[in-house]
Amino acid sequence: MTRPIAVLGGTGPEGFGLALRWARAGETVIIGSRDMRRAQDAAGKIQQVVTNANITGQENVSACGAADLLVLTIPFQGHASLLKQLKPALRPGTILIDATVPLAASVGGRATRTLGVWQGSAAQEAAELVPQGVSVVGAFQNVGAEMLNADGPVDCDVIVCSDDPEASKLVRQLAIKIPGVRALDGGKLENARHLEHITALLIGLNIRHKGHSGIRISGLPATAYNSQ
Repeated sequence: MTRPIAVLGGTGPEGFGLALRWARAGETVIIGSRDMRRAQDAAGKIQQVVTNANITGQENVSACGAADLLVLTIPFQGHASLLKQLKPALRPGTILIDATVPLAASVGGRATRTLGVWQGSAAQEAAELVPQGVSVVGAFQNVGAEMLNADGPVDCDVIVCSDDPEASKLVRQLAIKIPGVRALDGGKLENARHLEHITALLIGLNIRHKGHSGIRISGLPATAYNSQ
């Protein structure tokens, strides 16, 4: 894949882990952040552990302008405001992968349930806010940051939801560049709401059992995991 990938919110654990994995796979990656210095520092950390990593750090709007394959990995509280800020920089043909989960913090600050989103999901909210011609894809909600930032294979399936079949196919191809990951077509973007609820369930399991859980879908034919 030759398209640069801009990971917006890439200084957080989830975004940093995705950037790290794709840099290891030889992709061109731009880490985006509200603070350019933080983005550059994060890119520098990856360069220290990935030989010849093609990675840079930029402010979010600049990162958005430098790529047409974007990954949104930010807390839900800043979701709508960042998308409104980015809107002028979003071009037709851009693919926006939204990994955001609208989590509500419970007692002690542990987020184990999802907030209600009027549009149905964070990904659907994104689709409402981006300009016409931008394809939104819901994916990577269920891949934990701990697994992404570790060294071994990621024991998790990535379910990809979008109303744009070609965008869905491209994102599935991107997902399987992460060792251990299988990618599945999850259907329309409206199905992203189910992925967001699964994230809250996984967080609860991790707290209860002190682990780093992911999901695997069984019983499907091998062709279901063919991202070509």
